Amino acid sequence: MTTEPVKTKKKRRISDELIHETIIQHCLAAGPEGKVKPEDIAREIYPEEWQSLLKRIRLFAKQQALAGQILILRKGQPADPEDFKGLITLRIAPTYTPPEEEEA
Repeated sequence: MTTEPVKTKKKRRISDELIHETIIQHCLAAGPEGKVKPEDIAREIYPEEWQSLLKRIRLFAKQQALAGQILILRKGQPADPEDFKGLITLRIAPTYTPPEEEEA
């Protein structure tokens, strides 16, 4: 009896820039009163293993909240980006201004 070698699936590399951009895109699409779940962002980026991205998405959401780009909401209320736990949603910050498009 022969056994076939187990093939390990090579994980996709997800760039930090892609995560940052996707968070902003989802928040902008939801609008100033809309909310976005980190799980939805992860599912769009890496549907096969979206759970593996959640920690990074929360980290980047924290960075973007500290930069004034988005709000982190906990139970519908803005949460402190330095101290939040549990289920969160994201919203574009009212003060968000898109970066200037570079002219070619």
